[in-house]
Amino acid sequence: MATYAYKAKTSEGKVLKGRLESTNKKAAVIELAQMNLIVFEVEPLNSFLYRDIYIGKPLKQKEFVLFLRQFSTLLEAGILLIDSIDLLAEQTDSKALKEALGTISVEVKEGIALSDSMKKYPKLFPELLVQMIHSGEISGQLEDVMNRMATYFEKQYRIKQKVSTALTYPIVVASFAIIITVFLLVFIVPIFGDLFSSFGGELPLITQMVLGFSGFIQQFWWLFIGLLLSLAVAFVQIKKRETGAYLLDKMVLKLPIVGSFVQKAVLARMTQTLSSLLNSSVPILQAVEVTSSVVGNRVVRDVLLESKTSLERGESLAKPMEGHWVFPSLIIQMIRVGESSGSLDEMLSKVAGVYDQEVEEASDKLQSLIEPVLIIFLAVIVGLIVLSIVVPMFSLFDTF
Repeated sequence: MATYAYKAKTSEGKVLKGRLESTNKKAAVIELAQMNLIVFEVEPLNSFLYRDIYIGKPLKQKEFVLFLRQFSTLLEAGILLIDSIDLLAEQTDSKALKEALGTISVEVKEGIALSDSMKKYPKLFPELLVQMIHSGEISGQLEDVMNRMATYFEKQYRIKQKVSTALTYPIVVASFAIIITVFLLVFIVPIFGDLFSSFGGELPLITQMVLGFSGFIQQFWWLFIGLLLSLAVAFVQIKKRETGAYLLDKMVLKLPIVGSFVQKAVLARMTQTLSSLLNSSVPILQAVEVTSSVVGNRVVRDVLLESKTSLERGESLAKPMEGHWVFPSLIIQMIRVGESSGSLDEMLSKVAGVYDQEVEEASDKLQSLIEPVLIIFLAVIVGLIVLSIVVPMFSLFDTF
């Protein structure tokens, strides 16, 4: 496949410039003509030099949430789908989204379904969104679906921000503590060590230990760097393997304090996703499968897949969840009530609201708990180093 730059005009007279991949120049011209475009120019490009390179994801989650809310607002205001897509393409600051919407606009004008066109951009539009839009197109409720999706992803973004804030803070403080400790041991402690050696005499035990550790770091600093790099490589390799990734997800859920917080966030995502799918008339088997793919934790994913199998056998959705440590009795009971009453989506929505609130409360509690612990930890480390310097100095003063 080669990359070609093209310049063409739509039947409405709008000039389009862009790039597309095709087997050859003739195939590129035919492909553009099939889009009802009047082709002016098609030139080959160096596919390596003109490849779009993105650091991280091509579309930030905040931009994606804003795009969905704007899309929903435009449709609710009665603006046609094509016009809404064109307006969003003009307004967005994301280059990747702008190019995708430009192509989607052309394809929708040709009669291609919006969901089918979006499906070609999995890095921009999640599978859940595509499935929901497809459901809305079939039921004729695209406006309602877009509104629910905008609300859903806004909630997911808020939960992710809560989790990120709660977990990033201790990591930053711990890293800061390590940097300060290494700085003191490498640059400050050796100065006083030479000073104490020049006076002679036996040093206190704490001073001897700190000086010994300082010397070890200075001599074998490469060992620490190698160990950190090895751990990082090992972590990446473990994450690539399904078994290793499953164990890591399970380990996170088992962590004291943090594990409970992550569990609430995962269950909030699961119940919100499943509720939104069922509320949009997505078949329950398909809804469970889609939810398992986006829940973000392999332990919960595997239980959901077991629940799907349970449904296929004509059994309850909640049966595989019973007795499993990751699912509280609240979820199981609410699912059973929803199944028996025929209002499973409503029950899941209520549970999602409960866990959404618990995530916010747990985030505040986690920060208030971790903050003093990290401050005390930092104070103890720095205090020991300072003490190892101060104690010998008092001994020296006594000799004068």
